Amino acid sequence: MSQSKLKQVFSYQSWVHAVSGSAGSVIAMSAFYPLDTVRSRLQLEEPERRKALSTWRILRNLIDEEGFETLYRGLVPVLESLCISNFVYFYTFHSLKALRNGGQSALGDLLLGSLAGVVNVLTTTPCWVVNTRLKMKGLGQHAKHNGASGTEVQYDGLLDGLQYIARTEGVRGLWAGAIPSLMLVINPAIQFMVYEALKRRLTAGGTGKTTPSAITFFSIGAIAKMIATVLTYPLQLVQTKLRHGNTDRNLNLPADVDTVQMLLIILKRQGVAGLFRGLEAKLLQTVLTAALMFMAYEKIARFVTSLLLTKGGVTAVRH
Repeated sequence: MSQSKLKQVFSYQSWVHAVSGSAGSVIAMSAFYPLDTVRSRLQLEEPERRKALSTWRILRNLIDEEGFETLYRGLVPVLESLCISNFVYFYTFHSLKALRNGGQSALGDLLLGSLAGVVNVLTTTPCWVVNTRLKMKGLGQHAKHNGASGTEVQYDGLLDGLQYIARTEGVRGLWAGAIPSLMLVINPAIQFMVYEALKRRLTAGGTGKTTPSAITFFSIGAIAKMIATVLTYPLQLVQTKLRHGNTDRNLNLPADVDTVQMLLIILKRQGVAGLFRGLEAKLLQTVLTAALMFMAYEKIARFVTSLLLTKGGVTAVRH
């Protein structure tokens, strides 16, 4: 790789995007984390547990049964992992984008998003395995009284969890759910493809003196994530179950079940509806989170860029 290409990969622009993406994701997840808790419960608990209940009813039930704090169980390690994950993804995506020759295109964004997703999965899957289990910590205790499936978690934080799983389950345990995660790189790839396409359309022919409003970034972020989530949700469901350790008693899954087998088992025993269990909560959480994340990301990136330019330290940084 030439020196000029290396400069593009390690440019301030890529760092600005990575830091802004990380900060935006942390802000967004902090705001909508209880909805992610509902999504996890719907995906992991037995179908009859909260059948036909709306997201808001489930939130109230969780507070009544387990206390308000259960809505934020596992928040800190999730934010830590999300910060790392989005830094890796945004940095890789924009570094690859800087290396790309020629004009921008939706297909090109899809390819770059997929490559960035692969890098992200290979480096951050262990963090998400720990997070999924921490989020369900204590569910085994409640299962005795409420009929839910779950296991007791023997650790409290991200580093503790990584060490415990490596010690008790080995490397394979740390990368549980990696296969569907690799398949799911298409999710953020579709999200970024749609987002970048809508953003280019909105800014095409502009004078450069005005930029889209915060609500515009929020809206196109929501649209992009909604499309990506609906198209890939069954794989996200399988990913969550594999990360949690296949403890769904209703499905009676074999210990060495793989992604395709789990999809077929869920389809056979619970029908198509089983593949989309928790979709309402997932859409509500992920669309709002992604929308707020993109809005915060754009604003932070522009602020940092303008700050650097004002100080005259980095004249090559552009957004």
